[in-house]
Amino acid sequence: MQTKTHRALKRIGSVLLWTAVLTGFVVLLVAAVQDKEDGKCKGIVVKLVGNEHNFFIEEKDIKVLVAGDKHLNPVGKPIKEINIAALEKMVARDPWVKTANIFVDNQRKLNIKVAQREPVARIFTLTGNTYYLDKDGDRIPVSARYTARVPVFTDYPSDAAKVQKADSALTAGIMEIGSFVQSDPFWTAQVEQVVITPQREFEIIPTLGDHVILFGDGTDVAKKFNKLLAFYKEGLSKVGWNNYAKINVAFENEVVCTRRSGEELSKKLAAEDSAKLASNGDTLARIMVHGNDSVQPEAAKLASSVRVVPARPTPSKQRNQKDKSSGKKEPKAVYRPGRN
Repeated sequence: MQTKTHRALKRIGSVLLWTAVLTGFVVLLVAAVQDKEDGKCKGIVVKLVGNEHNFFIEEKDIKVLVAGDKHLNPVGKPIKEINIAALEKMVARDPWVKTANIFVDNQRKLNIKVAQREPVARIFTLTGNTYYLDKDGDRIPVSARYTARVPVFTDYPSDAAKVQKADSALTAGIMEIGSFVQSDPFWTAQVEQVVITPQREFEIIPTLGDHVILFGDGTDVAKKFNKLLAFYKEGLSKVGWNNYAKINVAFENEVVCTRRSGEELSKKLAAEDSAKLASNGDTLARIMVHGNDSVQPEAAKLASSVRVVPARPTPSKQRNQKDKSSGKKEPKAVYRPGRN
């Protein structure tokens, strides 16, 4: 009987002891929080999150933004009087800020964690307006201090503030192409400009080579670039970078090329800047050999199976009449990967 009573008392004592410990901890925690809130803000700490190569705002910009409003400036103000929500909204209104997270640390400093918008493309409209598009398809204004290293798209057909339904597929294609080009060092160096045609398709102006790449719409982006890289390795590396006026990668499992006439080629070669071409060629060649591993294996498979097939005559009546009237047929070559 005494043993049972002793055990019961021991359990009660343990419960009371832990209760006292937890109560003391809560009291200390509340006291610390109260002391923190009664204290004054000692300063501002800013942390920027995003692509370090495309930082369009700096720490000092955020500090000036926050401290510039006398009513919201937290420095020297009791922490309990700081309106965190209002500060977050004010910082988030900056067009280059995606999200802003603000809190006060144990040193009584206001911490501002800013996630920046990351541009994937620079847009030039038909009327001459320009802006950036981020990964979410939102517009970002051009900065007077910095220029983002992203692909340039020209002749965008609309100036509307919001993407219209008719332009949604076009915008999605821009984001896909821009993101892919940015992710690969070879295409970052090789893609100089992307022109948007009236048919809402894309034509790429390359850095190296006097040709135009007919890309089609913004679907199957990775496949088209891998196919083009295979053709660069297997085709242009043998016949030369100036033999073709157009390279069309819009078709499934083939690359259709339009050759230049001998006269056109001689004129082009005589006028080109050979020193610049050689410099660009060396740079791009190094990237092709040591470039992004995610692209190279697939391109190597395609290159190993590329062969030339005679082009079929165009069935279009209008095209046939044009060919007869000119007395010439437009020379073409069709490359079909994977067909023996």
